[in-house]
Amino acid sequence: MSRPITVNGWQLRDATSHDIDELLTWFPDFEAIKVWGGPRFRYPFTRETFLRDCHWGKMASFSLENPDGQLAAFGQLNERLNRIHMARLVVRPGHRGQGTGKRLIALLMQAGRSRFECPEYSLFVYRDNEPAIKCYKSMGFEVSEYPPKAPMADECYYLTRLVGAR
Repeated sequence: MSRPITVNGWQLRDATSHDIDELLTWFPDFEAIKVWGGPRFRYPFTRETFLRDCHWGKMASFSLENPDGQLAAFGQLNERLNRIHMARLVVRPGHRGQGTGKRLIALLMQAGRSRFECPEYSLFVYRDNEPAIKCYKSMGFEVSEYPPKAPMADECYYLTRLVGAR
């Protein structure tokens, strides 16, 4: 278990199975789960298929709690192509557009630096997910060359940012 990171009452901590139970309610249809988990994510899902499809236990999974202790966002980290890769990033419905995504990304970058010694961060984002693209670009991410053999090059951008960049 990693140490929680707390900033201004917001806490990034290891995700729990209780968090997964809550996450299950955030994806009402195939489109919502596809944007979050990709086209291979099964829908409708069960708790078991959800855990399998999000690689529970195989990737570092984090939950962001707001100052009231409510689950506000979720994201995962792993090392991919010598980068700290962020995956399956989501903000609680009804709380989007309020800066929670930026908090999640900033804290995940901090957690990633303590886990991996890589020179850059990376993530994939659907080309039509304009709110997410705006969030990531505001945090210094730039569209980069798409990784060879990575799926969905015609539907997604690959964004990177140097560790330590402003």
